[in-house]
Amino acid sequence: MKQTRTLVCVHAHPDDEALFTAGISAHYGALGYQVVLVTCTNGRLGFDQHARPGYELDHDGEATVATRAGELLRAARLAGFTRVVNLGYEDSGMTGWAQNENPNAFMKVDVEAGARTLAALFDEVGAHVVVTYDENGFYGHPDHVQANRVTTRAVQLSSITQRLYYPVLPRGVLEKFTRDAKAQGVYLPAWIIEATPDTPDELVACVMDVTEYAAQKQGAIAMHASQIDNGDLVAMSVELFTLLFGTEYYQRAWSRSSVEGDRTDLFGGM
Repeated sequence: MKQTRTLVCVHAHPDDEALFTAGISAHYGALGYQVVLVTCTNGRLGFDQHARPGYELDHDGEATVATRAGELLRAARLAGFTRVVNLGYEDSGMTGWAQNENPNAFMKVDVEAGARTLAALFDEVGAHVVVTYDENGFYGHPDHVQANRVTTRAVQLSSITQRLYYPVLPRGVLEKFTRDAKAQGVYLPAWIIEATPDTPDELVACVMDVTEYAAQKQGAIAMHASQIDNGDLVAMSVELFTLLFGTEYYQRAWSRSSVEGDRTDLFGGM
């Protein structure tokens, strides 16, 4: 029997999988690949049921965790994931929040210990390709940065993983993206506005046309209804959403051997 190819996406919080990589998860899920989502934190510091952010003193963390767990499962199913694993670490919050000092926050986790756990999971599911954020966590969030550190070490420890990619917005694309969105009067959330602006176009190894799955991607974002800062993305027309999010760009960060043929396919040449 031919072994099923496996993609693993490692994300920091519930809703990141919809925002960053739902195009490729839907694409490879439709091809019959095993597509596994690893979410590192419980998302406690997101917006609670009263739309209060995690830094407010009366924020309801327990209710937020429960709500986001349900949203995650529904969104992941729509985005093509065949398995969801939540590592259960505490949400660290944005840089400068008091919750950064929580000893159980993901940003405080021992990288080597976390990497061993993740590497064991990679080997269990047969992770051929792994995707996570770049060294800046795409836009500097401490949990995203930690996801990069833990994941990059984990792929080195894994005996199976062949490639690691980062979702990126290359410089030229980011400039056009923000210009087009502003022209349409679209509010862009922080993860776009504060995205690393210095990824040269030539560092993009793989360009994935996920136009066919744009509606699924937008629907997955909508499943995370508690996260109200993504409201404009949910409300925009499918046509505009497809224009802005119908292509995903990936930088090849690591490979076990030389790679050819991955210009339009993360598994290309494998």
